[in-house]
Amino acid sequence: MTAKRRVAITGMGVVSPAGIGREAFWRGLLAPQRAGERRIDDFDPADFYDDAKAIRRADRFEHFAVAATRQALAQSGPLDADADRIGVQMGTGIGGMQTHEDQTLVLDSKGGRRVSAFTVPMMMANAAAAAISIGHGFQGPCEALATACATGTHAIGLAARWIQWGICDASIAGSSEAAMTPVGMNAFANMKALSQSGRSRPFDAARDGFVISEGAASLVLEEWDRARARGATILGEVLGSSSLADAHHITAPAPGGVGAARCMRRALEDAGIAPADVAHINAHGTSTPLNDAAEALGIADVFGLPGPIVTSTKGVLGHALGAAGSLEAVAVLLAMQHGLVPPTDGLEQPDPELPALDFVLGEARAWTPGPSLSNSFGFGGHNGTLVLGPA
Repeated sequence: MTAKRRVAITGMGVVSPAGIGREAFWRGLLAPQRAGERRIDDFDPADFYDDAKAIRRADRFEHFAVAATRQALAQSGPLDADADRIGVQMGTGIGGMQTHEDQTLVLDSKGGRRVSAFTVPMMMANAAAAAISIGHGFQGPCEALATACATGTHAIGLAARWIQWGICDASIAGSSEAAMTPVGMNAFANMKALSQSGRSRPFDAARDGFVISEGAASLVLEEWDRARARGATILGEVLGSSSLADAHHITAPAPGGVGAARCMRRALEDAGIAPADVAHINAHGTSTPLNDAAEALGIADVFGLPGPIVTSTKGVLGHALGAAGSLEAVAVLLAMQHGLVPPTDGLEQPDPELPALDFVLGEARAWTPGPSLSNSFGFGGHNGTLVLGPA
């Protein structure tokens, strides 16, 4: 069997409620969570589009993805690969939800003839991936994964495999979500998923649900030797990944964290490392009772206690659904660059019913960067784990 090709990460871009751009995002991860909604209020798509008409004909989730990808490509520099060897994997959990809602209201109030002719290309889940491919002339595989809250992690893992398997020499990988619409907000509230307190408290004894947010993150992945040959700055490496299903319930995780544990073990096998090699875990850590319990039990099962350093950046970021995994992958890479692991904001009293993991509390913790996991577990039983390494 031919050895897998190594996958270098050479660019990162981010749009989040904690900050737009890598520097602002990092500062936000180290700051306390803000009160109220985690909507991105200071985003202007005109900063990232050349054509005002294109902005009007795109949904907010596409705006985010295009912006994050432009940032990532600006950092990576020109890619040394043929156009049909550069792929795009830009996932989303829900897609153009605002467009769908807006045009439904138009239909109801003004009739079918007034529904926009751009509705379908604006709301379709692959709109962001297509916009990136068209905008940059990338002619390799162009796809849009949708696996709920595991989407971002799965997208990066699959795009890395394209390079490992020789399908691509470079790829854009990430995810985007803009589902803070009236229907979206009320749907999550009515299923009792959202925090009544308005605070994200991952793994805390008083956690009462997640705080919904939005955003996007994009990575530039390249075959390692090609990246080195062109003089690119390598920011990190995708060592491995896994994608497995609980096959248990449409919203609840498998009891005892068995699905989470299987997923982490499979990712370690794919990366060719042992549990003892892992230095840090960016947990899915949504702040919901069942999810946090299942993940904590899964981590304890794989790594023992206290295990690696654990944080959940959803304390600050909230839960960006399909965008969460890619945002958290960027958080892991920035933690490696800065030699600091951000704290789990909102975690003040760890739940005594959960395993005593080595949570980062209060303030950022200095560490020696090493192989790290980024976990994502989505509705439908979709589990994903990335293994990332320092440059």
